[in-house]
Amino acid sequence: MTDAKAKDEQPNPQDTGEKIEVSKAEYDKLAAEAKEYKDKFIRLFAEFENARKRNERERMEFVKYANEGIISDFLNILDDLERSVETAKVKHQDYDAFLKGMEIVMKRIHEMLKAHDVQPVETLGKTFDPHCHEILMQEESDKHQEHEVIEEYQKGYRIGERVIRTAKVKVATPPSSENNTSE
Repeated sequence: MTDAKAKDEQPNPQDTGEKIEVSKAEYDKLAAEAKEYKDKFIRLFAEFENARKRNERERMEFVKYANEGIISDFLNILDDLERSVETAKVKHQDYDAFLKGMEIVMKRIHEMLKAHDVQPVETLGKTFDPHCHEILMQEESDKHQEHEVIEEYQKGYRIGERVIRTAKVKVATPPSSENNTSE
């Protein structure tokens, strides 16, 4: 018989109901250690719970204020739009100045989006991708490949690799055989 097998076969006093005798001093020492471990466990558990609650509060605060920078950027652009509209109201005839103001505002919006890693989704001439494009219309065409995007109705945007708004597009379909056979 191997030592490991012999060890497994020896009865554990706790399993057999046998009593173990220890001295009073050893019992007191073991009881004190058990109390110390219990106190440490309770303190560690309390610290863990406090850390978990603090982490949850911080996460909620982060979520609440995560967009503060981008909102601040948009407020500056909103100020420019309001100034342009006010100028257009005062100077009814100066269409060129109003148009120039709108172009400046659009440029600032594009710069702000670029600074936040927001890019438009490429569409025209690309093959339809359901992750980036949403088909609003289809048009039969022998000038384009099947499922090629031939018109964009609304731009799509992505942040990094994540699409935040799909592009609304028209795609090409092959001419139906009905049109070819009706001649």
